[in-house]
Amino acid sequence: QVQLVESGGGLVQAGRSLRLSCAASGRTFGSYAMGWFRQAPGKEREFVAAISWSGGSTYYADSVKGRFTISRDNAKNTVYLQMNSLKPEDTAGYYCNADPRALPPREYGLGIPFGSWGQGTQVTVSS
Repeated sequence: QVQLVESGGGLVQAGRSLRLSCAASGRTFGSYAMGWFRQAPGKEREFVAAISWSGGSTYYADSVKGRFTISRDNAKNTVYLQMNSLKPEDTAGYYCNADPRALPPREYGLGIPFGSWGQGTQVTVSS
């Protein structure tokens, strides 16, 4: 099983950028599909972005498409979420997920997440 630790969250003004990181432990990281999810207070968890085990395929929620970019460095056991043009509605706890099923990113994003979760990192965007 993979253990995940997120970092990079913080308080930023609308229109600015943040880069989240998710560091994974475990020798099989490179075989996992990875995803980012978020949850705002009083709301359900929602999918943000997913990336295939190789990094060659990605999928995004419509709400972040064109603003966020997911990437991974399997040599560093790390997945990233570059968030540009942040909006107040992006405010949430952001969580990293490692799915051992290695689903295609679109199927991963549209399905029920499975596998390991990190503890989350808070992103707050002020207007």
